[in-house]
Amino acid sequence: MTSPVRVIVVGAGCRGEIYAQFASIHPKRMKVVAVADPRKFARTKLQQQHKIEDNNVFEEWQSIVEREKFADAVLICTPDRIHKVCQLCVYLFGIYLCRLWPTFTTAEECTAIVEACTQAGVMLSVGHVLRYDPLIHMIKELIDAGAIGDVIHIQHLEPVGFYHFAHSFVRGSWRNEAESSFALLAKSCHDIDLIHHWAGARKCLKVSSFGSVSHFRKEYKPTGAGDRCLDCSVERTCPYSASKIYVDRVKQGHTGWPVSVICPNSLPDIESVTEALRTGPYGRCVYECDNDVCSNQVVNMEFEGGLTAAFSMVAFTEEICQRKTTIYGSRGELSYNGHEIRVFDFLTQRSTKHTASSEALKHYGMGGHGGADYHLINAFISAVANNDPSMIRSGPRETLVSHLLVFEAERSRVEGRVVHCGDVARS
Repeated sequence: MTSPVRVIVVGAGCRGEIYAQFASIHPKRMKVVAVADPRKFARTKLQQQHKIEDNNVFEEWQSIVEREKFADAVLICTPDRIHKVCQLCVYLFGIYLCRLWPTFTTAEECTAIVEACTQAGVMLSVGHVLRYDPLIHMIKELIDAGAIGDVIHIQHLEPVGFYHFAHSFVRGSWRNEAESSFALLAKSCHDIDLIHHWAGARKCLKVSSFGSVSHFRKEYKPTGAGDRCLDCSVERTCPYSASKIYVDRVKQGHTGWPVSVICPNSLPDIESVTEALRTGPYGRCVYECDNDVCSNQVVNMEFEGGLTAAFSMVAFTEEICQRKTTIYGSRGELSYNGHEIRVFDFLTQRSTKHTASSEALKHYGMGGHGGADYHLINAFISAVANNDPSMIRSGPRETLVSHLLVFEAERSRVEGRVVHCGDVARS
């Protein structure tokens, strides 16, 4: 493909806007030709950024499939509970898909879309963004190169961050399982996918999981606290105060995430943010929300060949999503702290450090996830342009297996028992 890959963005929120930015960096490789979003401000903003023609701006994604094919690929950046029919209809439209979040919210739906796309020859890329982080990708390369011998045990931690969890999983879009999905799928499917990826060809045999909603419950509400932060007499003593998380950031000139999320119909400033906190969901007391997703969860896994893995997700951390990993092998130990990799060799008893830089990408607003946002969309656009799905690091079959592992882990937590994993074919 010599001309730019023509892309439709379905969902012009935070993720949609970020990934569409690739077209501004590489206009000869990608062109945003259409946008669909029910929010006028969001779709108009993306239209102006990419000079999209008026007849290609849609309120509803359904209007896309009523047209003859006019694009090569779709970026589906919709909320979890919307993208089921959205993805299936775009599949019927016959173009390539990049779903920038978990595929679906049930195991049956995940299996159905993978089978549909496979049978139709539609290239599907799921946004397991961490696979595209240069350092995390290097972990897999080091394992495959035998740097630590046979992998024996994996320990992996996801520190969500105290205000991030309050924003997204207590007040925000992923707070309630019925409206979105459970926390292990919404937040940590990426981490389970990494563990599955590092395990290589070994199948997970058994999984157990424990977790609960801790602290963010009505019984922990401080005495004298109000229902909204802007009208709360004890707000100054609360680390989860909406005023601290949003208003203070605007005063300091920070209007990106998470502030931008709470003003879907305008640019964030003191007035719009204050109004959003007075009337919208993000101004609610964290102890008076309808959240029901786990704030802390552990998952233990046993793979073929005796490999074991332990994953922990916790909301109450200083660091925001700076994963930490230690992988123990027969010939060495590999540790990752979110900034560098350290490999200790048992034979030489020496350590080697590995680093990677994504500084150049920050100028374009695509330095998120260690530069992985950029590398994910770069790989997808390259795959479409060259009709080569091997450029996608998380193909549909392997993604399906790791997704099903997430569902089995959550089943273990809910049912309070060890789950023996089903037999799912690998790609």
